Amino acid sequence: MSAALVLHQVACVRGGRPLFGGLSLQWQPGQLLRVKGANGAGKTSLLRVLCGLLTPADGQVLWRGQPLASQREALGQSLVYLGHAAALKDELSPLENLQLACQLAGRRLAPGPALQALAHAGLRGFERRPVRSLSQGQRRRSALARLELASQAPLWVLDEPFNALDTAAVAWLEQLLHTHLARGGQVALTSHQSDLLAGVAEQVVNL
Repeated sequence: MSAALVLHQVACVRGGRPLFGGLSLQWQPGQLLRVKGANGAGKTSLLRVLCGLLTPADGQVLWRGQPLASQREALGQSLVYLGHAAALKDELSPLENLQLACQLAGRRLAPGPALQALAHAGLRGFERRPVRSLSQGQRRRSALARLELASQAPLWVLDEPFNALDTAAVAWLEQLLHTHLARGGQVALTSHQSDLLAGVAEQVVNL
């Protein structure tokens, strides 16, 4: 994986209020980008800038050496973005939600691999239940199960991915992230739990 993102003097303004400015960084393959800051500091906005979902008020974002704005489709094919909300359809099951997410990303997913991913996420026996009947932690694991099937996407951008997870699920997610980074992938995340993912190459952004 040879993907890299570069931010040069990036500024973000939301609702007329400046959140951050003058932000420059080079996010390298195999590196964790940990975004820290108080509530309202712009952590989620920065993640959306990295994904091309939000245009910075100033500065430039480069993807593989070229302006991100000119190649958002290419970035979208190399990216998994999971926001703070689980972004699941309540009337569908975890299995159906996972298959739909992969389909929207341009990949058809057979039931076998999908069921295996959900089992690894701790959802064995819940794969075909409506998401509306699941606990908050189960809903979060339903969304995160997509990472089990996303090894071909070098960029993972995750907003508070450890929220609502029990100890077993935290260990499962940590292993997924360690494996992705070890094979040259990139992970950007916000998290209030700074003791997680110890020992990996990381860059910290404080907003």
